[in-house]
This record gives sequence, structure tokens and C-alpha cells, in this order.
Amino acid sequence: MALRGVWQLQKLIVSYSDWGGSSRGIGALMDSHLPAFREKNPRLEVVTELIRGQHPHLKGFYRNKNERVICVKNMDPEDILLHATRLRNALGRKAVKLKTRHVTKHPSVQGTWTTDVKF
Repeated sequence: MALRGVWQLQKLIVSYSDWGGSSRGIGALMDSHLPAFREKNPRLEVVTELIRGQHPHLKGFYRNKNERVICVKNMDPEDILLHATRLRNALGRKAVKLKTRHVTKHPSVQGTWTTDVKF
């Protein structure tokens, strides 16, 4: 995703193992979908990394110095490509946990409306 016209994801590392069976989807992804993904995203640096003895994962590095890691163990190439595009479309911000379900800038003086109101 672009923030003020600048894409936020700078680098995507695809880590896999040629020894383990959980990286079968990554192998099929590199043969079929990864070259097309690189052509569609020329600003994005896509790097493949061989790490033996570990499960495959995608690691995205963003402009605001944050990084996100997604484990893609035993996934199909289409699912891995979906996670890669989700990493590309994300801004890289940390997730903020909300304290309440109802968030507003102008809270009501009477309180939050509920269905349990008795007249």
C-alpha cells in the first residue's frame, strides 16, 4: 500500500528449506508465481533465502523500520502468494489493541446505546 504515493514495503524475503517437506508450496511458488509477482512489483526487492531445517516463512521489511513475519508452512502456492500480496498491501504499522468496542471522537452525554434499554 502506498502512503502519500510511496510504497511502504521495501523488501520481501522468501525463506525456505530444500530438505523439509513443509516447503513444497514454496518450491512450486518459485517456479510458477514468483517471476510474475516480481514483474508486477518492480519497486519491491524480492529475495529468496535457503535456510535448511526450518519451516518456510515470508518476511517483509517496511520503510518505518518495522518487519512482519508470516509462517507459510504446508501452504499451497496460491495461499503463499495471497500472504505475499497482503504483506505488500500493508502499511507496516503495529496493531493497536482497542480498549473498548465503541470508539468515537465525540462520545454521547447519555451513554452508549444498547438493546437492553427498558422504557
